[in-house]
Amino acid sequence: MHIFDVLIIAGVALALFGPKMLQSIARDAGKTVAKAKDVKDSLLSDLPMEDINRMTKNIPQVPLNSRQAFGMLMASNEEKVEVPLAKKAAEPLKEAQEDHK
Repeated sequence: MHIFDVLIIAGVALALFGPKMLQSIARDAGKTVAKAKDVKDSLLSDLPMEDINRMTKNIPQVPLNSRQAFGMLMASNEEKVEVPLAKKAAEPLKEAQEDHK
């Protein structure tokens, strides 16, 4: 929104409600926002954040795009690899040589 749009909306609101009513509406809106912040703060202080953080680490992540999916696949494959790739590649060759003997 541009400043011109805000001024038009403020002018229309002032014309409809008058200065006293507009001041009362703004004060009530401010009090409501303050109460909402207090409720949010009290809820967050009551939550066991350490337990929630520990639990979220155990939940598998869902990739949001192809790059994340590829990264997760590569990370899981690196964890599973126990035999170096050079040895894995040489195993079928050894088996083929033994079959020809």
